[in-house]
Amino acid sequence: MRYLHTMVRVKDLDASLAFYTTLFGLEEIRRHENEKGRFTLVFLAARDDLDRARNEKAPCLELTYNWDTEDYSGGRNFGHLAYEVDNIYATCQNLMDNGITINRPPRDGNMAFVRSPDGISIEILQKGSPLPAAEPWASMGNTGAW
Repeated sequence: MRYLHTMVRVKDLDASLAFYTTLFGLEEIRRHENEKGRFTLVFLAARDDLDRARNEKAPCLELTYNWDTEDYSGGRNFGHLAYEVDNIYATCQNLMDNGITINRPPRDGNMAFVRSPDGISIEILQKGSPLPAAEPWASMGNTGAW
């Protein structure tokens, strides 16, 4: 397992970038604009993590800017932690066998979401290419919001 990033939602991307880069010293590593989903993802890394962040895409802070106006209250600006695993199906099965609800099953062999006992959302991503679709995961629906 490898730590990838922590995601936080931001209301004003320019102000957030000024804080995290100019004032706090992080550097933008990559950016993804999604017109259909109406959001921008900006990945930042600390000075001592720049080489790893550029080459391995981790460890990073992911800023998520939703283009439509939204107020984030009650901790809603914190998004999730993300970890990469060797086998997403085995990881999810182990969690499920131990009483953890899989909120977003790995139907695509690539991504799943669970919550910690404290309600922290955790994104689980398959290392490398997605695994082929497999049951029971392929036919599972969402069991909750992530």
